[in-house]
Amino acid sequence: MKLSSISITFFLVLLHGSSVHLVNSQQTDSCGSNLKLDVPFDTTSLHCLPVWSRNDFILRYVQTSSNVWSFVLSAPDTNSFIAMGFSSSGMMVGSSAMVGWISADGIGTVKQYFLGGQRPNFVLPDQGNLTVVSNSRSITSRSSRLYMAFQLNTIQPLSRLIYSVGQIAVIPSSPDYALAQHRDQVSTTLNYVTGSSASKSPHSRLRKSHGALNMLSWGILMIIGAMIARYGKQWDPIWFYSHAAIQSCAFVLGISGIICGLVLENRLKADVSTHKGLGIFILVLGCLQVMAAFARPNKESKMRKFWNWYHYSVGRILVVFSMANVFYGIHLGEKGSGWKAGYGVVIAFLILFSFILEFKIWGRK
Repeated sequence: MKLSSISITFFLVLLHGSSVHLVNSQQTDSCGSNLKLDVPFDTTSLHCLPVWSRNDFILRYVQTSSNVWSFVLSAPDTNSFIAMGFSSSGMMVGSSAMVGWISADGIGTVKQYFLGGQRPNFVLPDQGNLTVVSNSRSITSRSSRLYMAFQLNTIQPLSRLIYSVGQIAVIPSSPDYALAQHRDQVSTTLNYVTGSSASKSPHSRLRKSHGALNMLSWGILMIIGAMIARYGKQWDPIWFYSHAAIQSCAFVLGISGIICGLVLENRLKADVSTHKGLGIFILVLGCLQVMAAFARPNKESKMRKFWNWYHYSVGRILVVFSMANVFYGIHLGEKGSGWKAGYGVVIAFLILFSFILEFKIWGRK
C-alpha cells in the first residue's frame, strides 16, 4: 500500500510538472516582449498597443519613411485566419483588409481582400484600395501566436481599423481563396500620433436612433395596432380610436426612423440597397394605409367590403415585411444574436397572444 501511494504521488508530481510545462509553453505576447521576427523590414522601433483585448490582438506599427508604414499584427494561433481592415467609415463593407493564415502544410499566406458586401462572393481576394509594398508581406507562428507583417505605401493610413478572426479550422485555399464568415470582429479607431486605440461604432447615436425607431414603430407598434383592430371590435368605438392613434404614432416614428436611415447611409457610404429598398417599400405601404383611412367608405356603402379587404391585405403585407426588415437591419448593423433574440422574443409573444385571441374568436363562432 505504501509503495502504491508513493507511486501515485510521484505520478501526480510528474503530471503536475508536465502541465506546468505545457502552460509555460503557451507564451503570450505583450508590448514589453522583445520582438524578433524574420520579416523584410526593421521591427526595433515599432510602436505597440493592445487593440482587441477580447481576442488578445496586439498591433505594432511605425512610419518607416514619409510614405511607407510598417505593421505587425499579433494574435493567438487558433488555426484560423486573422485580418486587419482599413475603413473610411468604420464599417466592414467598402473596406480593404490584409488577411493572413497558415495552412495545414505550414505555408503562410497574406492576401489583400476587398470587402464589397456582406455575402462571401462580394469579398474579393487580391483586390482592394491598399498599396502594399512589394515583398513586405509575411506571417509566422511562434509560441502559439501568429505574427502578420506588411507595409503600406501611403502618406497616412486610415484611422478606422477593423479586426476579425476566422472560424476555427476554416482556412482559405486555392484556387479561389474564398474567405469564410468571421467568428468575431471589432471596429476601432487608432490615433497614429498618440498610439491610442478605442473600439468605436461610427455614428453610433444615429445608428441606435435609426434601429430603435424602426423596430418600435414598424416592427412592434404596427403589429399591436393591427391586433387591436382584429381582436378588439367588441369595445366599439374605443378599439377604432386606439387603432388609429397607435398606427398614427407608429407611422410618425417610422418616418423619423427612415430619415435617420437615409442620413446614416449618406454618412457611412455603405451598400445597403436591399435594406433601403425594403424600407422604402414599407413606407409606401404605410402611406397607402394613411390615404385609405381618409377614403374609408361608410358601413352602408357597397364599397366597404372591398375597402376592408384592401386595408387588411396591405396591413398584413406591411407587418410581414417590417418584421423581416428589422431582422435584416440587425444583421447589417452587426449587433449580434442578442438583439435578434430580444426582438424575436417580443415577436414570439405577440404571435402567441394573437393565437390565443384567434382561438377565442373561433370558439365564439
